[in-house]
Amino acid sequence: MDFKNLIAYQKAFENAMAIFELSKVFPKEERYSLTDQIRRSSRSVNANIAEAYRKRRYPKHFTSKLTDADGENSETVVWLDYALACKYTSHEQYVPLQEVALEVGKLINYMINNPSKFGVGDL
Repeated sequence: MDFKNLIAYQKAFENAMAIFELSKVFPKEERYSLTDQIRRSSRSVNANIAEAYRKRRYPKHFTSKLTDADGENSETVVWLDYALACKYTSHEQYVPLQEVALEVGKLINYMINNPSKFGVGDL
């Protein structure tokens, strides 16, 4: 199995791309703060999931990288909260992105709590 087949990876990728599209309309003065931060954190979720999966031979590293992914996912939600509060996005745009992030967090935590189901230590 490839990390790209993981549901957590697929949903996080989908969310990162939706956030990228949403952030295109953020004000120019936010280019180096909110826009950059939300894009970076949303993309980092996938990078950490991929790294965790490739390092699954080492259970502690697997868990550590997934914990990093979960942290980046939570950071993304914070930036979405700011985008909503600053009125850069509508509630209708915000809700599905937040819901996917919540689902991704649950999937990541499932992986953390059930490493053997992902071949951890079996390689």
